[in-house]
Amino acid sequence: MKSWDLNGLELKPRLPEILSSSEDARAIVLDLAAGEGLEEHEVHERAFLVVVSGQVEVGSGGTSTVGGAGTLVEFEPRERHEVRARSDARLLLLLTPWPGEGHPGAMELREKLYTRRRAAKR
Repeated sequence: MKSWDLNGLELKPRLPEILSSSEDARAIVLDLAAGEGLEEHEVHERAFLVVVSGQVEVGSGGTSTVGGAGTLVEFEPRERHEVRARSDARLLLLLTPWPGEGHPGAMELREKLYTRRRAAKR
């Protein structure tokens, strides 16, 4: 068994810390200062975002929600979303399965090279 005191962790703003990682899931904790955010992006995995402290606004597909400590938001794999801190906030992100299909960490070297070259052409 492993356990973490999410409120007691010493983190640097905007520098995510991986708490746990296995082929089943990855747990990441992140601090955002008020006004900071994660611009629109997507992940390959199903993502669960838990607001540990503070207040955030989360948007996806033209809808948004505001939530404080205890709020849980679920995203489908590859669902584009953004997060903006309305106050200093600590977030827990759970990704499953890890790595998700198409994630660069799950690719062979040849696939990674092709993906990087294709992205550079954009």
